[in-house]
Amino acid sequence: MSVYPPLRLSAPSRTDAVVVDTPVVLAPMAGITNRAFRQLCAEQGAGLYVCEMLTSRGIVIQDRKTQKMLGFAPNEVVRSVQTYGVDPEMVARATHVLCDQYGVNHVDLNFGCPVPKVTRKGGGGALPWKQDRFRAILRAVVKAADSYGVPVTMKTRKGIDDDHLYYLDAGRIAQQEGVAAICLHARTVGGAYSGQADWDAITRLVEHVDIPVLGNGDIWEASDAMRMMAQTGAAGVEVGRGCLGRPWLFRDLADAFAGRETQHKPTLGEVAAMVRRHGELLAEIMGEKYGLTDLRKHMAWYFKGFPVGGDLRHQLAMISDFETFDALVAQLDHEAPFPEMELGKPRGRQGTPRAKVILPYGWYDDTNGLDLELDEDDAAGSGG
Repeated sequence: MSVYPPLRLSAPSRTDAVVVDTPVVLAPMAGITNRAFRQLCAEQGAGLYVCEMLTSRGIVIQDRKTQKMLGFAPNEVVRSVQTYGVDPEMVARATHVLCDQYGVNHVDLNFGCPVPKVTRKGGGGALPWKQDRFRAILRAVVKAADSYGVPVTMKTRKGIDDDHLYYLDAGRIAQQEGVAAICLHARTVGGAYSGQADWDAITRLVEHVDIPVLGNGDIWEASDAMRMMAQTGAAGVEVGRGCLGRPWLFRDLADAFAGRETQHKPTLGEVAAMVRRHGELLAEIMGEKYGLTDLRKHMAWYFKGFPVGGDLRHQLAMISDFETFDALVAQLDHEAPFPEMELGKPRGRQGTPRAKVILPYGWYDDTNGLDLELDEDDAAGSGG
């Protein structure tokens, strides 16, 4: 049982529509948080596990790729999906489809994606600057979801850049429109994934609104989550890059939120067994060949810092069948301890701040954008 209060997500017509006993959320990440990875993380600990971001247009037109991504694991008691869009009617229609046809229990809206192919359309982290369009999307989606008693949350950033911050206004509008909770990735769109997250911004948002605020950014260990909670007063945390190659982080988080000071440091053999489990779950969805091909991108994250030779790493990153995988894993030193020097270090992409955020022409002219003709296209981003 968590020593922190559960995360309670309410729809306007239904109090406590979703209750997350341990206030930890797996951040949606494109190409990562598919059904297999969510199931793997859920097997490790408690929390809420969000499907990778889907375009509202793809959901509405029943795009084949989007439909394949809308599968849920048996242990996903709460079906959670993040969607993105720039047209209020389209995002509302997508919400109806998610709730009615897929039995989704929680809808999250992405207003934080920094990828240029999304921001140049006025979507993701660009959209909250246009307050009237932002409000219209929230209002339409909350109304659509509430007809099923489903809560709506949103994820956003501090702003487009340091000269165009919007997170406090976005929080105020979200609360007014019936949004259940806000997750703040404490960087700007221009900051992308670089530098240090500004946890003080999370504190300011917590003080500014009355609905739950989740903190996101620079949570690499369970101790970071505890420090964020204590420093910011957040109602919970959202974890993204910190769990890449480390799904057992959710076990550490469950222990930390329950007041147990433990940290799992698996041996190389235990990591190899986790990788195989991940591959098995992917194979159930995609078949052995394509499932293990998808697993390749996770190899460097799983084995980072362990004594695995360069040639063996290369071969592991080329697997397409379990026979080959098992033969390669047999060559590892299964007793090798977890590399302590990797604890607390950033994982996944970092990069550098963007010199310029790509936006529609004249985007900064004012905060009105409801009459603009924005083309959502079918470009999916990478989460917030």
